Amino acid sequence: MRRYSYIAVAFIVLVFGIIFVPRIIDRFQQSNLVDNNRLSAPAALSFIKLNGEAKRVPDFVFTNQDGRLISNEDYLGKVYVIEFFFTTCPTICPIMNANMKRLEEAFGNRDDFGIASFTIDPEKDTPEQLKRYAENLGVFSQNWHFLTGDADTIYSLANSGFNIFAGINPNIAGGFEHQGYFALVDQNGYLRSRKDSFGNPIVYYLGLTESELDIQGTDMLLKDIQKLLHNE
Repeated sequence: MRRYSYIAVAFIVLVFGIIFVPRIIDRFQQSNLVDNNRLSAPAALSFIKLNGEAKRVPDFVFTNQDGRLISNEDYLGKVYVIEFFFTTCPTICPIMNANMKRLEEAFGNRDDFGIASFTIDPEKDTPEQLKRYAENLGVFSQNWHFLTGDADTIYSLANSGFNIFAGINPNIAGGFEHQGYFALVDQNGYLRSRKDSFGNPIVYYLGLTESELDIQGTDMLLKDIQKLLHNE
């Protein structure tokens, strides 16, 4: 009798495996496809809103690496990415600008794409110093401007205009503290971003490379810049 009971249990397990396990595997695979598609084909990009209104880039005028005055109006009609950095940064800036180069390599030949790199060390980062930095980085785009000017104005632009922290800190390497974020701006000067898995704007894209992330901020930017360039 016990032997028959074992046979019956084994038969039930076999039937369960044949009928239900393929369904479970198929559902799991479909779930993975949905998640992957969400990352690879993001929906329309969000406007970043402040007090219920879409946030625009504040007005600015700074001097670039060629000694030319560049303002936010020079970027109108262009999709562009902004960062705050300094040329002698020993930590995150080399990583940020290696990733920014990926964007330039993809879109730098276009007239409707640009990059704005604001130095947070304007005392050292003169136009001549920025020019050397751009040449060493191999910058070829006519629309990648390395910008310098009044320190207080730059910090105000970073901390209040973009809410990307930057400040002096003599206790850390390089003497300046800043965040490794990129911001994405559309052709009309509005800050844009994709949404996270909860439907909220991510606001900023991480300009650093993190090994534990499945998709890097630069990877997202490559796709999202393309969407804005195609007015999606």
